[in-house]
Amino acid sequence: MKKRAIALVLSMVLVGASLAGCGDKPAASTNAPAASTENTGAATTDSGSEASGDTIVIEVYDEAANYQGTQIGWFAKVIKDRFNIELNIIAPQVAGDAVYQTRTATGSLGDIVILDPAHFSDCVQAGLIKDITTELKACTNLMDYDKQITTYNNGLPGNTEGKLYGIPCEMTNTSPTSFSDDVVYSSPMLRWDLYSGIGAPDIADLDGLIDALKAMMDANPTNESGDPCYGLSLWPDWDNNDGMIGIANVAQLTTWYGEKIKGSAILKTDDTFVPLTDKNATYYKMLKFLYNANKAGIVDPDSGTQDWNAACAKMSAGQVYLFWYSWQVGFWNTTDRLADGKGMIFTPVLDQYYYTTSDTYYGSGRLFGVGAGVEGEKYDRIMKFLDWYASPEGLEFQHAGIEGFNYTLDDQHKFTIMNDNALMDNLPVPEEYGGAGYSDGNNAINQWIVAGISTNPLSGEGYSNTHWSSWKAATATKTKTEWGERFSAQEPVDWMKAHNALFVRPSVSVSLPSDTADIEVIRNQVGQEVKDASWRMIFASDDAAFDAMWDEMTENLNSLGFDELYKFDVDKYTIELKAMQEAK
Repeated sequence: MKKRAIALVLSMVLVGASLAGCGDKPAASTNAPAASTENTGAATTDSGSEASGDTIVIEVYDEAANYQGTQIGWFAKVIKDRFNIELNIIAPQVAGDAVYQTRTATGSLGDIVILDPAHFSDCVQAGLIKDITTELKACTNLMDYDKQITTYNNGLPGNTEGKLYGIPCEMTNTSPTSFSDDVVYSSPMLRWDLYSGIGAPDIADLDGLIDALKAMMDANPTNESGDPCYGLSLWPDWDNNDGMIGIANVAQLTTWYGEKIKGSAILKTDDTFVPLTDKNATYYKMLKFLYNANKAGIVDPDSGTQDWNAACAKMSAGQVYLFWYSWQVGFWNTTDRLADGKGMIFTPVLDQYYYTTSDTYYGSGRLFGVGAGVEGEKYDRIMKFLDWYASPEGLEFQHAGIEGFNYTLDDQHKFTIMNDNALMDNLPVPEEYGGAGYSDGNNAINQWIVAGISTNPLSGEGYSNTHWSSWKAATATKTKTEWGERFSAQEPVDWMKAHNALFVRPSVSVSLPSDTADIEVIRNQVGQEVKDASWRMIFASDDAAFDAMWDEMTENLNSLGFDELYKFDVDKYTIELKAMQEAK
């Protein structure tokens, strides 16, 4: 996901209330004025400080980014006005994994780094990440998450002095055991009007899901512009990422049956591990589902070659009838479409048992850090920027958008959405806010320090628009009403709980062992083999060819040292599992 979300969490993004750099804490006023995005020359904060001097270019090495290059548009203006900085994004998902080895070999990965936990731990031990303890303690917004930050850093191998190197991503201000969302990260979501159009049938299993999607496609083969539509559309950009081996779009679907990919292993609901290659486990099951879907003619034929941006364009154009990441609805659902009954919404598959984790109180795994070589004015501005990034104003920009363009505020600092198609339609942004298209100027860091489910102290509601009372009222329309009548529930999670179809694991913060040099070689070779073979299997000619490819892949993996990798991953993730068991 990546985030994967995307890591993305592409819920719609960004705007402002009270800014605070390190040491400047905003008052929790309920009607604090929004900070203007207008460039007045000097970068200022509400407290009156200035980021004076020359513009500084900050290199951001970012394992979550889907874009490489200079940040442009409205978010570029936001940070230029406040800190007089520009961001240059280095994205291994775009440039390729070799960029990590190349840059670490030079001793300089980036000024700001955003890394998965194994890479972060390796870089700390290699001296590539700066000890930010003193400066971090002066950052009042970040210190709201002192417990979470300290918990992670205390678990870093060799960190016996309690130094602070990393800032976890996606922390929350809820609690370690809460599950606050109305939806889970991954579940099947269908276009309500098209699903209703085929009679809104019960869907018993994956075969039934394919049948429903096929019927929806047969009845609606094109969108309103005459472009071809598909049951589902895939993309390969995120493969072998987020600690999972294989095709990311397959790995995420394993959670529909309560299982979770952990490297070369699969963690089952009974707290046991099985190899990724186990035919009775979910990687095989979900890969076979995609093969069967392609055999039924409902998979976008560009799936194996198109990039993330091309897939997004199809989602936004209404060409895709199945979504499975919760954030994907941001590319289609608007209040108008929801009112017309055309929204994408969770549709139960009756044999499924949906895996999720509790609120990511301690973080989602990735970490922000500062490059070891950063000093002086650049270091000062980076720390002020990171503290602002965790402030209410910064989080409103990241999760909500631009005031006056993405939303309005009332005198109680409550949000009401506007231009809810800004992201999906790349609406032009007025020059006063930075110009260009909205999605063009969207925050290319694509990773947050604080998750959108967290409570905004200025509004008393979550930062993401789906948690606003105004959004819930505005979207209680045809899609939601008819869905509620059909499934006797108010929200997807309510249905899951009522049908014993929700499996919640505690979110924990642990430091896991890094790959040895030998394991890293094996992992790379195994990952490439699984990825390549999996794509071939999705487009296999028949069942016999599919199973022959699976068996050939398994033989090849054995010759590459898969058993050694599997043992390493089981030992590694058992540490995490024990922490989860203790947290219950």
